[in-house]
Amino acid sequence: MLEHLEPVRAFYYFEQITQIPHGSGNTRAISDYLANFAKEHSLTYKQDELGNVIIWKDASKGYEDREPVILQGHMDMVAVKDADCPLDMEKDGLDVQVDGDYVYAKGTSLGGDDGIAVAYALAVLEDDAIEHPPLEVIITVEEETGMEGASFIDLSDCKAKKFLNLDSEEEGEFIVSCAGGMRIYGKLSCEKENEAAKEEQTAFEISLTGLTGGHSGAEIHHGRANAILVLGKLLKELSDSFDLSLCAIEGGTKDNAIPVEAKAVVNVSTAKTDAFLKKIEEAGQKLQAEWKKTDPDLCVQAQKAETEREAFSPQTKEAILAILTTCPNGVQAMCEDMPELVETSLNLGVLVTNEDQVIFEFSLRSSVGEAKEELAKNLCSLLEVNGAVCERNGDYPAWEYRKDSGVRDKMVQIYEEMYGKKPLVVALHAGLECGIMAQKIEGLDCVSFGPDMKDIHTTKERLSISSTKRVWEYLLEVLRRL
Repeated sequence: MLEHLEPVRAFYYFEQITQIPHGSGNTRAISDYLANFAKEHSLTYKQDELGNVIIWKDASKGYEDREPVILQGHMDMVAVKDADCPLDMEKDGLDVQVDGDYVYAKGTSLGGDDGIAVAYALAVLEDDAIEHPPLEVIITVEEETGMEGASFIDLSDCKAKKFLNLDSEEEGEFIVSCAGGMRIYGKLSCEKENEAAKEEQTAFEISLTGLTGGHSGAEIHHGRANAILVLGKLLKELSDSFDLSLCAIEGGTKDNAIPVEAKAVVNVSTAKTDAFLKKIEEAGQKLQAEWKKTDPDLCVQAQKAETEREAFSPQTKEAILAILTTCPNGVQAMCEDMPELVETSLNLGVLVTNEDQVIFEFSLRSSVGEAKEELAKNLCSLLEVNGAVCERNGDYPAWEYRKDSGVRDKMVQIYEEMYGKKPLVVALHAGLECGIMAQKIEGLDCVSFGPDMKDIHTTKERLSISSTKRVWEYLLEVLRRL
């Protein structure tokens, strides 16, 4: 499908990658693909037990005395799909399509974040005609679920101090620092109703769909609706009016994606079903009006549940609804030095009902370590006062701004010469692996960049073809001159 696109070899490898399932937690096949690539091209490589891969390539002729350069990206993708998509993203390749200047995947996320970094790297490694210094290509696993690969990887064999991270989604934007983050899991044990219903009840499934969603770091400042929290507030309103029982609730797929769907199963008095359905219709209209700017396709529906479910106890229901209606969400603070940049935020990305637990999965981000810790403490206090047990993991550091950066200055100079304008040099609220890498390699000088992508981590994700070509040409020039 992509064989006619330029740069040919970069798009060749990108399409190859899309045909290998590589959602977070399912990266063994793509890791082995990278290791086999290194073998086939007689390149030195190392593959660790998590699946991280490092590939080394000697300098091209005339570049032997240059300082080595690291090219870095991650091999896992946020694997999400539309409800009616038949693909099994654990087993199937993606249905890649081209629409004008964009590549997308039908019914699923594309994985341009960060498959294009891997594709760029492989295209550079295979081509002996490209001029470059000694290269160290680092491709990590599990970036999207807490940067476990970057935290685990052993970089003691790497010599380079110049570091090019290819995990940015806006051409002409150079990222030079980013927020740190962590994940918090609130686990609420569920009691079941121990009294028989006093009157005949009907089970309904209430669904909230059609929300815009997006990346919980890069797009959190847009103020888009969180499907889980909106549904929680709707359930609270319905519970106050109808004394309904709650049987199950779930929403979201990844804690680093703003949830676009959520649903719950409730029992309501059969005698009150007409009033109940009318209330939901009215509430749906109010929500559509409230969120029409950021989430114009929001839709609330209720239909009779296919199977009956045992209800939670009133205490468990009230605890769930209390958490959903009082927990903080979205932007918590903006940076004082850069007012346009989010400093601290959080996102309730996943809510699931298991046999005996309801689990809340949050992603916290901040460029200030103390602010991140304070938010974590407050969130855990809220969860614990409502009976949940808190667990933390995936804590990673912020990538601090480097005042003196030879890599940044050279890249800015090259960009101005090639395109006749200055790039944007920015800090990012979303997490990147550069902070972890900087802790492992003393004196690391790093810049993150990449081609234009839209709506990453969603089924609307698109990768610009023309931008991919320009960034490829820019990358080659940087390698020649860095």
